[in-house]
Amino acid sequence: MPGVLTDIDHVGIAVRDLDAAVAWYERTFGASVVRRERIESDGVDEALLAAGTSFIQLLTPFTDTSPLARHLERRGEGVHHVGYRVDDCAGALHAVRAAGARVVDEHPRTGSRGTTVAFLHPTGAFGTLIELVEVPATDVPDAG
Repeated sequence: MPGVLTDIDHVGIAVRDLDAAVAWYERTFGASVVRRERIESDGVDEALLAAGTSFIQLLTPFTDTSPLARHLERRGEGVHHVGYRVDDCAGALHAVRAAGARVVDEHPRTGSRGTTVAFLHPTGAFGTLIELVEVPATDVPDAG
């Protein structure tokens, strides 16, 4: 299964106050938001900031019942997951499951910005929640 991961798409960071986190990244690093989106299915609001050809994904729950709200309650703010780009999310999910990885999503689903995503459980992945991300070619930031 060589070559399943093609790049780091994003690092997802759980925050309590999305606007304050965005302001901090703008002030501290000169970063700018390239997209804001509400992801109804996950109960979160996100702000994406470009970092080279990857993103910093700031996430905050908009409902107390979202998995991210539970994560913030248990673990507090900080890194929530790492998103890795793959060419074919369904194929990558099948390959990692066949290799013994524990999956959260049995089938790929629609993610933010029109991506196709699937999550792997942190158990068996050295404590890291992993997101496989198939990205439309028009959505990869330009490094320049």
